[in-house]
Amino acid sequence: MADGQETATGGTAGNGAEVLDAALLGAELGERATLVQFSTAFCQPCRATRRVLDDVAALVPGVRHVEIDAEAHLGLVRAVGVERTPTVPAVSESTSAPETSSASNSSTRDTASRRPGTEL
Repeated sequence: MADGQETATGGTAGNGAEVLDAALLGAELGERATLVQFSTAFCQPCRATRRVLDDVAALVPGVRHVEIDAEAHLGLVRAVGVERTPTVPAVSESTSAPETSSASNSSTRDTASRRPGTEL
C-alpha cells in the first residue's frame, strides 16, 4: 500500500456523524483530513480513485487515505448511506459530519455514466 493509505478493519456502525471515527475505521485520522474510500473488488472506477487518493495523501501533508471494502462492511455502508462505489467521504476531526462525493453527485454524474461503478 502507498504511504498514507490504510485499510480499515471495520466494525459495527453507529449512527449519524459519529460513524466515521478512528476506532471504527481501524486507522488514525489524518491531521487535516481523511479520505475514506468505499470500494468493491470489481469496480473499475474504484481503482482509478484509489490511485488519485494515494497521490493526494502523498502530496498533501496531514491527509490520509483509508480504503474500505464495501461488501465486507455492509453495516458501515448502510450507516453512511453509500449507494454505489466509489464513494469518498472526507472526514476531519473538526467536522461533525463527513462530506461525501460519489457517482450520485452531480459533479461526477457524467464521468459515472461513462465508467459506471458498482451499485450497492
